[in-house]
Amino acid sequence: MTLYDLLPRDDRITSDLLLGRFLDYVAGRHLTLYPAQEEAVLELFENKNVILNTPTGSGKSLVAMALHFAALARGRRSVYTCPIKALVNEKWRDLCREFGPDNVGLSTGDASVNRDAPILCCTAEILANIALRDGADAEVDDVVMDEFHWYADRERGVAWQVPLLTLPQARFLLMSATLGETEFFEQELTRLTGRATAAVKSTDRPVPLEFAYSEIPLAQTLEKLAAEGKAPVYVVHFTQADAAQSAQDFTSLNVCTREEKNQIANEIAGFKFTSPYGPEIRKWLKHGIGIHHAGLLPKYRVLIEQLAQKGLLKIICGTDTLGV
Repeated sequence: MTLYDLLPRDDRITSDLLLGRFLDYVAGRHLTLYPAQEEAVLELFENKNVILNTPTGSGKSLVAMALHFAALARGRRSVYTCPIKALVNEKWRDLCREFGPDNVGLSTGDASVNRDAPILCCTAEILANIALRDGADAEVDDVVMDEFHWYADRERGVAWQVPLLTLPQARFLLMSATLGETEFFEQELTRLTGRATAAVKSTDRPVPLEFAYSEIPLAQTLEKLAAEGKAPVYVVHFTQADAAQSAQDFTSLNVCTREEKNQIANEIAGFKFTSPYGPEIRKWLKHGIGIHHAGLLPKYRVLIEQLAQKGLLKIICGTDTLGV
């Protein structure tokens, strides 16, 4: 059952009703909310701004899903925004599965799909442009700002600052794993939007973070990680050319079984690798190796992301387009 299936079909919509429906969805997926998730969801259904500062892997995306659910039920337009196109694409697909493609739009520098939908997934700059153009008249009622720590970025931070300053009609959910003190944002959000702001913070990390150093060659390290079931491995490069060279070099590694290669071949059988670079990408993919950077056509980046999510790729060579 999807969240769209749980939307109330009558006019008697209350916060308690919506909260109950969302908790039914959570229970139906056999999930148990972490304390910080539960607190944040409760604050959202009280129509407050929320600043969610919890570690990676603590379920912030589920909290954002609650906001979109409540907004759609009440006929409000919600926007999800983050700095990375790959993440925007991923969230767009997730939201399409939950709310139906007719209700979810996508807008990045690469593509625009159903942009006027009641739920819009976009990069931070897209929302900033909307905010600068329309301000308080913009059709934006609820905003999810993922990776909100980019607010402090010297070059791109303005894209996070502008909506906060120019969308007084909007309610905000600000999410990050690396925020410091949030008192300033709590006070200013309340002043600018006229609604209460709740800060939810936790240091509990459900997914352990491990660090390790290796003195063996990179190729051997990758084979070792793949053999230990720690794939996919994302190898970050400074340039697109270096990423492509590594993808070619790694084809000599034995990281996929014959069955896994056959499964990849079946997945990409109907895909058209028609660009001049396409045959190279197809060759690498058949070895379980992907490539991801801003120089690729969007269709190739999306394909790599989908194959990685299905666990079919063992190594991904790229720049920070996927790794940030």
